[in-house]
This record gives sequence, C-alpha cells and structure tokens, in this order.
Amino acid sequence: MKIILTGASGFLGKVIKDTLIEHDIISIARSNADINIDLSAKIPVLPFSDMVIHAAGKAHIVPKTETEGRDFFNVNYQGTKNLLKAIEDSRLPKMFVFISTVAVYGKETGVLINENTPLSAKDPYGLSKIAAEKLISDWCKNKKVICTILRLPLIAGANPPGNLGSMIKGIRKGYYFNIAGGGAKKSIVLARDVAQIIPKIAEIGGIYNLTDKYHPSFKELSTKIASQMDKKQPINIPFFIAKIIALVGDRLGKSAPLNSNKLAKLTSNLTFDDTKASEIIGWEPTPVLEGFKII
Repeated sequence: MKIILTGASGFLGKVIKDTLIEHDIISIARSNADINIDLSAKIPVLPFSDMVIHAAGKAHIVPKTETEGRDFFNVNYQGTKNLLKAIEDSRLPKMFVFISTVAVYGKETGVLINENTPLSAKDPYGLSKIAAEKLISDWCKNKKVICTILRLPLIAGANPPGNLGSMIKGIRKGYYFNIAGGGAKKSIVLARDVAQIIPKIAEIGGIYNLTDKYHPSFKELSTKIASQMDKKQPINIPFFIAKIIALVGDRLGKSAPLNSNKLAKLTSNLTFDDTKASEIIGWEPTPVLEGFKII
C-alpha cells in the first residue's frame, strides 16, 4: 500500500515507519521527513495514498499557561483539520487511522474502562483529542472513508517519552521510588504491536482501546527496567510518609515533585479494556514485561 504517515519523526511514528517497511510510506513531520511541514500552521500538498495514518500530535506535557493549553488545540485539532483539507485536495484514501489516547475518557482511576465509556476529559490534551476524533469521524463518514481510531495508553518501546521515559531516567539516576509497594496497575502497550496491527485493523475500522492485556503494576514495571540497566531495585516509600510529602507539596504548588493529586494517581489502578479489539481483529499483544526493551 501507499501510506501517508504524519508524526513520522515522533516516538510512535518512527516505530510505525520502521515496522511497515513493506509498504510505500510518505512521511510527514516538521523535519527529517519526505514532506517537512507544520500541519498546525500550513496545508500541505499531498500525493494519493491508500491509507493515512495520523500519528502527529502534542502530548507529554502539563500546560502551565493558557497559551500552552491552546497549543494542544493548534496541533491536535487544527493540524488535523489542515490534514483533512490537504487530503480533499488530493484524492481520497480508502482508509484513515487516527492515533488517539485513553486520556479522552478523563479518568484518573478505574478498572477495564471500555470504548463505550463517555468522553469526559477536562484537560487541554484530552479535549483536543476528543475534538479531533469527532472531526475525523464526521469527515470519514461524509467521504465514505474507513475510519479507525486507536485509543492508546502508555506506550512502551526503546527510549520512550513521557511518564515512562521519566521512570527510566529516575531509575537510572537512583531517585525513582515506588509508593505503598507500587501495586497500582496501569495499562500499557508495546509500540511495535500497535504498528503491526494497523494494516489489519484499518481494513475493518472502528474505535479501539489497545493494551498489553496484563496491565503491569508500577513495581513490576520498575523492576523490569532496573534489571535491564543492572540497577538496584527501586526503594519503596510507605503510604503514610508519601502522604506527608504530598501535603507539603500541596503548599509548594505545581512545581512540587509530589502532591495529593499525583499521589492519588500513583496509588490507584487505571486500566482499559481491549476485549473489542480481541474479538473483532484477533488482537494478541505481547505482554510488556516480556517484550519491553528500554534501548
């Protein structure tokens, strides 16, 4: 197939490009791509493609100002709008795949949250992804393009960004610690597994959560990472001590490494259900604790 891939220089975009090597991929990114452009600011001229994989987006930061909050909409919504206009000016593809996020559900706790859960995000990242999902769904329906939306949790792979990258850095430098035994479970998925399933899932369409099905705990994940780096296992801080630190953090403000909100997230389960993907497309992911290599 001829595939247009946005966000090709990003973490997941690179994995998709390297995995789908049997296809003819036209990459789009701000730099180091076949088409170098800022989608949030310009409408590109695109060749025909059989499939568009829209992996470009802004994530991994907590906005501190209104301007930073608006940036999420500039990139995730306006960038999507410009991409769709560019596709219209070319020739419509058969399939469109959008890389979304479980953040659209707006949940900080919960077990096996499925795709029927209301989209209740209140933060700029989640709201911008909700807006982009609706824009794409409506556009695909109107243009009769097969639409696939993949709502992804934490993504694992070599040199990952975001919270997983921060965990790796903390363990490497010796300042990462688990809280209350690190038993809270979180959904996670290997980037390679996501990339491999895209051609199959794109033929069918639909909205899917994708996880590794096991949902490892912080302790299991940090132990796996530490063993790969030949580092000591992260220490554990009892909950009552963490609670005191968090209360101090509440007084210090957003810059504090730990506050009550962060403590609640670190000690609560947050997992997502991918039964739909298993039943419809035969999703059989690799457990992250088996397949995750940090470099």
